[in-house]
Amino acid sequence: MKNLDTKIGDINLKNPLICGSSEHFIELSGIEKALDAGAAAVVIKSVNENMAAKEQLDKTDYALIDSNFRKLPWNFQPPRDASLFNRSGLYPEPFAEWLSMASRADKIARKYNSYCVASLIPASLDKLVEHAIAVQRAGIRILEVNVGAPHGNEAAPGAIRLEKNANHIHDIITAVKDAVHIPIWVKLTGQSDDIPAMVKAAKDAGAQSVTLMGRYMGFIPDLETGKPMLGTHAAYGGPWALPITCHQLVKSREKIGTDFPLIATNGARDGLDMLRFLLSGARAVQMTSAIFTSGYKVISRSLIQIEDYLEVKNLELDDIIGMAADRAESYGEQESRKDYWRDFVPN
Repeated sequence: MKNLDTKIGDINLKNPLICGSSEHFIELSGIEKALDAGAAAVVIKSVNENMAAKEQLDKTDYALIDSNFRKLPWNFQPPRDASLFNRSGLYPEPFAEWLSMASRADKIARKYNSYCVASLIPASLDKLVEHAIAVQRAGIRILEVNVGAPHGNEAAPGAIRLEKNANHIHDIITAVKDAVHIPIWVKLTGQSDDIPAMVKAAKDAGAQSVTLMGRYMGFIPDLETGKPMLGTHAAYGGPWALPITCHQLVKSREKIGTDFPLIATNGARDGLDMLRFLLSGARAVQMTSAIFTSGYKVISRSLIQIEDYLEVKNLELDDIIGMAADRAESYGEQESRKDYWRDFVPN
C-alpha cells in the first residue's frame, strides 16, 4: 500500500483529500461520515457574524445541470459531467454555537488522525480577527480564511466579503496572522484576472497554504419557462473547471516557487481528477461538490484510485507533485508543423 502522506506547512495530512466547506458539514453527523470514509481533513461550514449571511441559508436552492443546461434529478448518482448550480449561505446559528461544534469536531477528527478546519468568511476585519482568536483558544488546529466565497457580490451588502485585490488580501491575512499562531489557510476566488498575485499576497502575509480556486457566478435561462433557473444568479462549478484550476496552479507555482504548498479545488470528481491537480502542482485537493451530490463513498473510492495509480506507475505521492507543471513549455518551444492547421479546418 502506498504512503499518501502530504505536508501542508506545519500540518502533516495522512492523504491529500480534504473535504471542502459546504452544507453537508453543518452538522457533526456529516463531518463524522467524511472522517470515517478516510478524509484527511474536513473544512466545517463557514461562518461570520453577519445575520444576513446566516439568513441567506434559508433562501438557498440547488440544481444539478447537464451539458445541455437542463436540470437533472438529485438522486446522488449524477453523471460525471454534471455541474452544480446553487445559492448558499453561511452557518445558520450564532458564532458561539458554531465554535462549540467546531471544537468538538476537531476533537473527533484526532481519533481518525485527521483534522477539522475552522472556516471564517470575512464581513468586518475586526470581527474576523476576534473570531480567529476564539478559534485558537478553542483548540482548533487549522484556520481557513475564505476570501473567495462566490456569492459575495450577490449577497446582502456587507454579508460576505469577496476579495479580488491582492493588497487587500495581504492586509487581511497580516491582521489575522498578527493575532494567532495556528496555521492559516487562505481560500481564493476564481473571479480574478491575476490569481497568482493573490496567491503571492497571501503567502507573503504569512499564510501556510492557499486554496485555489472558488467557483464562478453564472446565470442560466430556463428555455421552458423563460425565467432564470433558480430565480437569479448562482455559483457554478463542475468538471469543466478542472483545466482552468490546473492552469492557475501552474501559473501560481511559477510565481511563488515549488516549495509553497497549494491546495486545489473546483473540478475534482474522483481520484483521477485529484491526480490531475497534484500533477499540476497542488499538494492536496479540496473536494466539495462531488461529495455533496454523490455521497461520502466518493472519498474512499478516490483514495483507492490514487493508490492504484501510484502502484501502476511505481511512484510515490511526492514524485508526482507538479510533475506536469514542471514540464510545461511555452508556445515558442512547440514543434513547427507547416500548414498543420489545415487538418482541423472543416470541408
